[in-house]
Amino acid sequence: MSQRPPAPPSLQELRKEIDAIDEGMHRLLMQRGDIIDRLIQVKQTQEVGSAFRPAREAAMMRDLVQRHRGILPLDTVESIWRVIIATFTYVQAPFSVHADISASEPAMRDSVRFHFGFTVPYVAHFSAQAAVEAVAKSKGDLALVSATSSRTPWWLELEAEGAPKIIARLPFVERADHPAALPVFAVSRVADSALVTEVETFSVRVSGWNAEVARALSPLAEIVAVPDTAFDGAALLVSVTATSSLDKIKAALIEAGASVRSTALVGSHATRYTVPPTGSKS
Repeated sequence: MSQRPPAPPSLQELRKEIDAIDEGMHRLLMQRGDIIDRLIQVKQTQEVGSAFRPAREAAMMRDLVQRHRGILPLDTVESIWRVIIATFTYVQAPFSVHADISASEPAMRDSVRFHFGFTVPYVAHFSAQAAVEAVAKSKGDLALVSATSSRTPWWLELEAEGAPKIIARLPFVERADHPAALPVFAVSRVADSALVTEVETFSVRVSGWNAEVARALSPLAEIVAVPDTAFDGAALLVSVTATSSLDKIKAALIEAGASVRSTALVGSHATRYTVPPTGSKS
């Protein structure tokens, strides 16, 4: 005589399992808070300035994507982790996010809230330069500015020794349907040991800038350019990856008929990490 298959669990039993998981997650978050409290005492984070750790965060988000599976949307799990990370960073050393809203206030606000939650204070500015200047006057605040276009060469403020630098490019995990897809640079003061230098960003000032020179550079690097009519030139923000180099950029400029007036390293960030629509990672 064949045995009957076991009866499926009841709704009440499944809800009890969910309640147990919820309680366990809450306990783990409180345990994480206890560890952060000890970390503050050991590392004296509040004396360093910003507790933002872009190298660690970029690696954490990549690992999250690689291990994620199941019906929970990646958007949801990423946003949960971003809020956890940003909130505990804020607990270590309180900071504000200064955001340039000149291009799109709704898109920038979505980016700030997705990546930093609602606990971290949000301060809106009407220009990238104003946001960067606010960070320069602070102890450990962050500025978020467009990574693809600009009306002013705000990165010139990052050239001086001791000035804030570009420390990250958000979102850490890119995809076509990302709910906070606006490409932004994060600018702050962070310990050298916390930086990721997979992509270096340079401030490059040139003379003889025109459309032909811009086309010559486009295959080599991501560039934000602000024309300077006074010198018949431009101020460039150039993102140089491992497959290129600043020397190649300078050579291409000269070959295209421009001249390089000055260069300065103004930051670095992790390589862009993209999840194609198919779900595979690259």
